[in-house]
Amino acid sequence: MMTTKNLLQELKRLAGNAEGDNKKLIKSLKRKSSNEVDEIFHTLHEEVFEEINCLDCANCCSTISPIITDRDIDKISRALRIKPSEVVAKYLEIDEDNDYVFRNQPCPFLGLDNYCSIYEDRPKACREYPHTDRRKIQQLFDITLKNSKICPAVYLILEKVKTKF
Repeated sequence: MMTTKNLLQELKRLAGNAEGDNKKLIKSLKRKSSNEVDEIFHTLHEEVFEEINCLDCANCCSTISPIITDRDIDKISRALRIKPSEVVAKYLEIDEDNDYVFRNQPCPFLGLDNYCSIYEDRPKACREYPHTDRRKIQQLFDITLKNSKICPAVYLILEKVKTKF
């Protein structure tokens, strides 16, 4: 069995090689019932996360920034005991879509041990990542394809979905 660390090292190559098949899979899944697709993804999400420990990886926290909402800013400011304006000034920038994102990667709250120093108050997008257990997953297929190159769990979920269809 491939470890998370080994899979992470191979992820870009594997996901790149699987991209064509994954696009075909996604196209066929869009024609399926939403409930059926959700059920399969949710089941496989649970199965894969029994094998994958995010603390072994933290690639999402190391390489991408979530969208940070005003509510997230308020929660982070309370956790850090600083003003919301200080959170914005110290940690955030506006991206090309006019959303707040972290100014730098890796995430400023990611420790060397891959633990999040604001875990209980982390942004909503972090709490929901990689979104493979969300309802109406078909609406998130574009991001799922992107995440398959970032998150070993998403890659594995898509590989397992292929065996179901």
